[in-house]
Order: sequence, then structure tokens, then C-alpha cells
Amino acid sequence: MAAANEIASPTLSSVLMDSSVSTRDQELLARAIDLGRNGIGKVSPNPQVGAVIARDGEVLGEGWHQQYGEAHAEVNAIAACGGVDLAGSTLYVSLEPCCHEGRQPPCTDAIVAAGIGRVVVASDDPTEKASGRGLGILRDEGIEVDLASGELAATARLENQAFRKHARSGKPWILFKSAMSIDGKVATREGDSQWISDASSRQLVHEWRTEVDAVAVGIGTALADDPQLTARIPGAQKQPRVIVFDSAARLGLDSQLVAQSSEVELIVVASRAAPRSAVEALESAGAQVLIASGENEPLRVSDALSQLGALDPPVTALLLEGGPHLAGAFFDAGEIDEVRLFIAPLVLGGASARDPVEGMGATLIADATRAISLTAERVADDILLTARLREW
Repeated sequence: MAAANEIASPTLSSVLMDSSVSTRDQELLARAIDLGRNGIGKVSPNPQVGAVIARDGEVLGEGWHQQYGEAHAEVNAIAACGGVDLAGSTLYVSLEPCCHEGRQPPCTDAIVAAGIGRVVVASDDPTEKASGRGLGILRDEGIEVDLASGELAATARLENQAFRKHARSGKPWILFKSAMSIDGKVATREGDSQWISDASSRQLVHEWRTEVDAVAVGIGTALADDPQLTARIPGAQKQPRVIVFDSAARLGLDSQLVAQSSEVELIVVASRAAPRSAVEALESAGAQVLIASGENEPLRVSDALSQLGALDPPVTALLLEGGPHLAGAFFDAGEIDEVRLFIAPLVLGGASARDPVEGMGATLIADATRAISLTAERVADDILLTARLREW
């Protein structure tokens, strides 16, 4: 998923490639990566993929994976060539072509049948059914295969972090979003938090909701705010599933989340200590209830994420919106992959005002979670900090 312009097209002069890949190859591969972004929020649990077909540097056709269950990028790019003989052409694709039968036939078959002579790939597919097999098949068919390296390959991997994490761990990629004052508070000492962030920042969050599979909050936030957690923007093609971490199954049957559950899928994550009657009442009202195991909250978070990743369809990207208690449990479990934090031009003060992240936290500075990248940008009156904590 995209992060408020966090991932930009790389500067070609800084891209390190295999010696067999020319500057024009780099340009066309960068174009394929750009095309793949058109699939954001539309193709999960599949990856975002773009493809370009060219001969002697001239583009013949291009395409991207447009919708889950529909044709893949390579097939769309071949179709866009309009039946032109593709002998001697090169396919540039942002992800290793698939070689297995799923909702669509293998892309390797389509590439071979089209007579394409060379394939340049930006990033690998880490799933067990792929992981280099597609490239081996193409080579066995006499097709030349070149792999990107350096910044261009890294950019392609960043575009598919949710897909890559789910493939490797079985769990969703977690984006934690919060908004705080200059002095690091997310609510006043009386609990008032609406609204710390600017309207433009809140609009951006609605856009992020369209890009993920699910939005999650804790029961404290659900009870205090009675939110909808829907993507309320013009043209939204889908709504994310809503997940409430609610150990005792206390979510009210008269809440907005339960009321809309026939239209927006609601998942309640409870613990084994939840009263059976409360669980059954939520299920009867339309919610799906998952029972998370573990002797403490971080372990229950990890177990819940494994269950969410095993659903059909799986949750591969999750936006964690609150509150501080649940955020702390996710951090203590080591499950946060990226943080997007709005800083508003306010000072709240108050020793009892809440911080964005609670939980146990680090004992020593050396134990703190350290970002591997950090960017800042202006959103109206707010500053948006984006911190990537790990790469898959």
C-alpha cells in the first residue's frame, strides 16, 4: 500500500543493476513499478504488479493487475500489444511472474506463448509456490532473464510489503496510525481527543482505509467513540473489514459497528475469558468472533494476527487506529511494521494525559524499536511522520 508519497520512483543514476541491464531497461522497469501502484487497494491478497513490453526500447504495450481474480499484469500487457508479433521483445515486470494455477492461469505460460525473448524482473515472489520457480521455467524455455538489484529492486519490494509479510509469516502487515500534540499527547486529561489532527489529515486516513484489508481498534476506543471505521470518501470501491480487540466481548449490540455488520464485515477478537453468552450474542448480531490464545496480551495479539492471516480471504494489511493500550500490546508483541504519526500544532499538557503508545515498553534505550527509515511531510497544519520499522 502507498504511504502519502513515501515511496517515490528512484533516481535512475543511483540504481545499481546487473551489468546486462541498460539505462533504458531501468527506465522501463521503473515504469512497470509505477503501473503496479494502480492496483493499490484493489488486488489484495494478490500483489501489486505492473508490466511493460518493449522492443528496441520502444514500448509496445503495458498493463497492471487491476482487480483480484482478474487477469495479471503480464497478460494485460500482452493484450495491450494488440496482436503484434512479440518475437525479440522484452517484458519488464515489477514482480517475478507466477508459474502456478490459481484464479488465473500461469503467467509463465502466457509469456512463453507470446514469444517474448527476454524478461527483466524487479523483485522476487517469496511465496512457497513461486520463489524462483517461474524464472527457472522461463530460462528452461530459452528466455533470457535478468534481475534488478539495488534501489530499484528495493522500491519494488516496498510496494508489496503486505504481500511479502503474509507470504513469509502468515500474518498481516501492520500500519499503526496515531495523531498527537506537540508534547506527545493523544487526548487531554479528561479523555477528549476529537479532533487533534487537521481535517486534511483525517481525510488522508480515510484514503488509507481503502488501501488495507482491515481496520482495528481496541474495545476502549470502540466504547468511547462508537466509530464506524469506514472509508468515507467519494468513489470508495470497498470497505475494510473492522476488527475490535475486545477480550471480554463487551462491544455493545447497539453500537454502530454491530449495526453495520451486514454491510461491513465485523470481527471481534476475544479471549478465552469472555463470557460465552456475550460471544454468542455478538455472533447472532452478525459479528465473527475469534478467540485468541496466550497467557498475556502481546501473545494474544500475535495469535489473533495468525488467525486473521489464515482467513479466506486473508487479512494481509491491517491499519491499527487505536487506542494507546492496544498499540502498546502490538508493539510489545513486535508486530508493528510501519508508523504514521500526525503531529498537530497543539500543546495539551497534563501528567495524566495519554501517550500514543502504552504497554510495557522498552526497559533500556538499547531495547527500543528503531526505525530503518523516517520521512516527514506537511499535511495542512499537521506534520506527518512516516517510520518504517522493518522490511520484508
